[in-house]
Amino acid sequence: MEGKIILDSKRFALTIDRLCYELIENYDTFENICLIGIQERGAVLSDRLLSRLKKINKGKLPEYGKLDITFYRDDFRLRDKPLKASSTEIKFLVEGKKVILVDDVLYTGRTVHAAISAIQDFGRPDLLEFLCLVDRRFNRHLPISSDYTGITVDALDDAYVKVEWAKEDSGTDQVILYSAQNQTS
Repeated sequence: MEGKIILDSKRFALTIDRLCYELIENYDTFENICLIGIQERGAVLSDRLLSRLKKINKGKLPEYGKLDITFYRDDFRLRDKPLKASSTEIKFLVEGKKVILVDDVLYTGRTVHAAISAIQDFGRPDLLEFLCLVDRRFNRHLPISSDYTGITVDALDDAYVKVEWAKEDSGTDQVILYSAQNQTS
């Protein structure tokens, strides 16, 4: 499967750091702030953000959780195969707090819409923001945009954006753009 690397590992690391510094610039001590990764791939990004924030913000961290949106999706009954739910790991209420939802790729906006519905089970936040590593910009089905964006990609409908995460012992952090003919996952 051939694709074009649109964010290599060096720029990937710089992008993660820039997103962290934007959060620090806006929230400094992270008092009354929650960072919540949307399972599964948004949780990987939020884990990485939290890890970097620990190093560069001297231990001043937001409350942290992971949110499963499987049964909040508007298409979960329309799938051919049953969906695999992930766990929700939120041990706090969001009532009256500022919540930053995190996902890897913003495409149609349906995942974020489901996350907004799901997060309300944990209270009514004062503010809800969205952070994504890749904003596909075109093909939005819902009027959703990101407040914090790593990279914006102008990809056509038949293109596929894949975020690859390095594991502890292998792999490379990178973002790859594939054409629909080369897509295998």
